[in-house]
Amino acid sequence: MAETTDGTRPLPRGFRSAELGWPELRRIPHPPYRLPLAGDLVGASRRTPLQDTLRYAHRLGPIFRRNAFGKEFVFTWGARLVADLADESRFAKHVGLGVANLRPVAGDGLFTAYNHEPNWQLAHDVLAPGFHREAMAGYHPMMLAVAERLTAHWDRAAEQGRTVDVPGDMTKLTLETIARTGFGHDFGSFERARPHPFVTSMVGTLTYAQRLNSVPGPLVPLLLRRAGRRNAADIARLNRIVDEVVRTRRAEGGGDGDLLDRMLDTAHPVTGERLSAENVRRQVITFLVAGHETTSGALSFALHHLARHPDVAARARAEVDAVWGGTAVPGYAQVARLRYVRRILDESLRLWPTAPAYAREATRDTVLAGEHPMRQGAWTLVLTPMLHRDPEVWGPDADRFDPDRFDPKAVRSRPPHTYKPFGTGARACIGRQFALHEATLVLGLLLRRYDLHPDPDYRLRVTERLTLMPDGLRLRPERRTAPAVPRARDGAGAPSDGRCPVRGTGE
Repeated sequence: MAETTDGTRPLPRGFRSAELGWPELRRIPHPPYRLPLAGDLVGASRRTPLQDTLRYAHRLGPIFRRNAFGKEFVFTWGARLVADLADESRFAKHVGLGVANLRPVAGDGLFTAYNHEPNWQLAHDVLAPGFHREAMAGYHPMMLAVAERLTAHWDRAAEQGRTVDVPGDMTKLTLETIARTGFGHDFGSFERARPHPFVTSMVGTLTYAQRLNSVPGPLVPLLLRRAGRRNAADIARLNRIVDEVVRTRRAEGGGDGDLLDRMLDTAHPVTGERLSAENVRRQVITFLVAGHETTSGALSFALHHLARHPDVAARARAEVDAVWGGTAVPGYAQVARLRYVRRILDESLRLWPTAPAYAREATRDTVLAGEHPMRQGAWTLVLTPMLHRDPEVWGPDADRFDPDRFDPKAVRSRPPHTYKPFGTGARACIGRQFALHEATLVLGLLLRRYDLHPDPDYRLRVTERLTLMPDGLRLRPERRTAPAVPRARDGAGAPSDGRCPVRGTGE
């Protein structure tokens, strides 16, 4: 097939670009080698499709397209393009790819609802007060109680000189936290030798949703028959577990005003509508999955960086000692004062945003960034790991781990819409402040209590199941013999020279 004058290839014969809503799709580059059926999947990994796409992004630039089984997908990551996509008057969330694949389990829950479905606005308005400051302060003691179960587990490992499974333990922590704070339920994760069935089924549904993106639609019943049966069983198990949680709450006559109480008892402040029983189930599943899966990944990546960069860990530990001092139990307001610890979390989410993409669709005919015409309904997938490494915004060392990128002065110097770990616009993550408070608290507690020793032979590997998580990460916690002398410190300390493996370069 001949090249066009701008170096891209024309669309296949009989294929009309306007069908995708991108009238000038030919202007958008794509990988050079395409097969008639598989498209751009030559050499692609079924297990790491996102990381494959990131490698193409480096080569093809801030907007590009890939073809999979005859379907064309447009990816965007350039900061100027993404900033334009944030315009809520012209663009909105698009539910597609892996997110749409989760609708059999989450239906019209907050994360998977289509924009036209009324239950999204109803649930959002009913549940948003559950993440205001007063509610968050009420969750804080329960977060501390779950963190104590984690540290008891790590104390035993430290006494025996053993390593800990960081992603596994962070998953237990965050599942118990959202279950207790949101729904008054205890899964007993730290008392189990194996993951709770909810986690097993959740991972199964996320993995299946990911696999659906790599198989042609007509061949799914043939190629994924057994996986489809397992997925149906996983969904049924998730439904049974959640139904039992709800039944227990109803039998108890209510809780302490948590998210589940709001779902069951709160009417919309204007319309008086209430969530249906089916939608309550979908919202509970959404919060249990989204409320712990991404946060556990963020904590795991942050702990990896802290263990690899002792200078950063020492500076963060000094801040914890200075801010919390001899306080046995930090209060709610003290967590927000861990500004450098929060920067570590922000920088970890910059390099590896655990929800690594979000999709935007045009709500009317428009032109993206004055360059790319889009018909109403046309959509693109924003690659946040690439947006967060755009050298025009983050500099030539964008792959380097440096929490000082989130110093207030540095943040003010950057244009808006260049940091999007929680999505954008009206459909951005409703639980953002919950996740950030929980993660900052946990990092502070772990830094105050342990020195973290990495395996010198470990190189960061990232596993994909719609969300991102370090694969095989183990650390050896060592109890601190004496805390450092508290010193107020919020400016010293050189950034680390470690790099992340988006380009396959290792740590």
